Amino acid sequence: MTLHDLVMILVMTFPMFIFTVFAGIKAANYLEEKHKITEKNKRTVMLSITFISALILSSLLYYV
Repeated sequence: MTLHDLVMILVMTFPMFIFTVFAGIKAANYLEEKHKITEKNKRTVMLSITFISALILSSLLYYV
């Protein structure tokens, strides 16, 4: 993996937020219902899951 590959994956990550934000919202709502997490933790979970799934999706699109 070169620096160019990494930069391209990170650039493609930001448009993938459109497709992955729903997964982050659903996961955060599920954790709020089942485990009674705070609003701050809910936002952190939502952003983390959205970014990680966008990163995975963009890397799959780049390499496949």
